[in-house]
Amino acid sequence: MAFEGLSEKLNATFKNLRGKGRLSEEDIKLAMREVRLALLEADVSYKVVKDFVASVSARAVGADVLESLTPAQQVIKIVNEELTALMGGANAKLTYASHPPTVVMMVGLQGAGKTTNVAKLAGYLRKQGKRPLLTACDVYRPAAITQLQVVGKQLDIPVFEMGQIDPVQIAEEAIKYAKDHGNDVVFLDTAGRLQIDEDMMAELEEIKKWAKYVRENYEVLIVCGIGGSYLGAAAALDFLKGGMHNLKCADGSDLQIFFVGNNMNATYIKTILDLVKDKDF
Repeated sequence: MAFEGLSEKLNATFKNLRGKGRLSEEDIKLAMREVRLALLEADVSYKVVKDFVASVSARAVGADVLESLTPAQQVIKIVNEELTALMGGANAKLTYASHPPTVVMMVGLQGAGKTTNVAKLAGYLRKQGKRPLLTACDVYRPAAITQLQVVGKQLDIPVFEMGQIDPVQIAEEAIKYAKDHGNDVVFLDTAGRLQIDEDMMAELEEIKKWAKYVRENYEVLIVCGIGGSYLGAAAALDFLKGGMHNLKCADGSDLQIFFVGNNMNATYIKTILDLVKDKDF
């Protein structure tokens, strides 16, 4: 709904510009004010809006535009070009995993349209010969699972769900299901986050700082845990780095990460400690 309102407001602004035979810098300034307000009301980041308006204004007040026979069309063209550049000037293709399934996690603000767009992406990939699987990982929003099931049914795309349990467990089971049933792309429809949740954002910043400190000051990270605290981190590392990560960076080129949660016997732990005894960990 926010973007539908944005389209209406931008069209109204452009209509006013078209009604003027000639444009002055003041006309451009007023039009950019309306564009700025429309973008902000559509929940676009303030910094993004500020940079966008500044870029359009700098181009629009040039002599080539103001003295043109069709200055309004020139301004509209500039806005379109800057919006295209802002969204990404070139189309980007998905990179598929060498060993299926490819996992795509949809993340974003609440109400951004993740569920709708994940269904559209899945439908698009199916037309390209893929076998997508939609996974309901939003266990917080009311009827989120039902919504995904509805759009999945409309597109005849299977939906994997396990109710309102741990989203990490749902994702892990969905990947196993995909491997067993021949689905080569798994879409994870996650719960929306709000950047204004200061506690959560501060927590993320602290995690980033600590991770940076560990990478810069240590050669080895040993993770101790059982259950989800071990399996989730191990699965994420394996997905991002591959199963041979520790061997590849044994020369110190990257941080080695060992997990001791899957086996807590003394012999296993001693083996790990022997491996890292000459390193900072």
